[in-house]
Amino acid sequence: MKLLLSGRALTAAAVAVATLVTGGSAAGAASAPAHPAAAAAPDISLTNVKAHLAQLQSIATANGGNRAHGRAGYQASLDYVKAKLDAAGFTTRVQRFTASGRTGYNLIADWPGGDANQVVMAGSHLDSVTSGPGINDNGSGSSAVLETALAVARSGYQPGKHLRFAWWGAEELGLVGSRAYVNSLGSAERARISGYLNFDMIGSPNPGYFVYDDDPTIERTFKDYFARLGIATEIETEGDGRSDHAPFKNAGVPVGGLFSGADYRKTSAQAAKWGGTVGQPFDRCYHSSCDTTANIDDTALDHNSDAIAYAVWELSQ
Repeated sequence: MKLLLSGRALTAAAVAVATLVTGGSAAGAASAPAHPAAAAAPDISLTNVKAHLAQLQSIATANGGNRAHGRAGYQASLDYVKAKLDAAGFTTRVQRFTASGRTGYNLIADWPGGDANQVVMAGSHLDSVTSGPGINDNGSGSSAVLETALAVARSGYQPGKHLRFAWWGAEELGLVGSRAYVNSLGSAERARISGYLNFDMIGSPNPGYFVYDDDPTIERTFKDYFARLGIATEIETEGDGRSDHAPFKNAGVPVGGLFSGADYRKTSAQAAKWGGTVGQPFDRCYHSSCDTTANIDDTALDHNSDAIAYAVWELSQ
């Protein structure tokens, strides 16, 4: 999740977009018939999600301790995710932009089939800050979205709506990558996105369970899932407007998502609901060098990963 930036800093992150396409476009993908019956979302393997996190940690360790915009660690992270998706049968494309004098990249992956006039997107930012490897922020969201996409492929899921997954660059500089993507879409293309789901920091070590309160249908989908687990949720306010859902929301796209907390401190009422340590940040390693694979709560990561799959399946039928 990005730091709050001044207007001057945002202006400095000027964006010039050029799209590099590997394979075909979403509009050109062959349509598949809607699934004949409502499909149940699979359980997302925590082991697999954590394996992706371990790879992102190794990438950061080998590249100066971070996976930041314009650095070798970010490029290696993108290459890792893209290779997994290409092997699974997704149509991937890389969108290039410029921010702070460095080239950045978004990765977009389309699952063939579904109604191209009704697109359900799930995304997360893949970049870290320069001060650390960014395993909770936001390897957690990136890895869970990746594993959800791979679960789509493994199950052969054929939803009625078209599925698209995205990994954004330069979020930490002011939502630069996601804004570049949204700005590159024509009004008709934006109107085809029936929902964008954002996942930024979902494995915080002193976790909360926060749900975005933007689109009512998406919000209810997540709340219903956690209610079935007996987990109380709260409306997400700490990161409102500070992650990649904001450009979509500003363009009129329905948005929603999940969050487990950053540098706000857990209250006694929240600890009574969720456990954890009163008065401590949800993530004491937020934007720090200690945001490593040791900085993850497995239970929160597991629940949130399963919630992502549940929402993707429910909203794309």
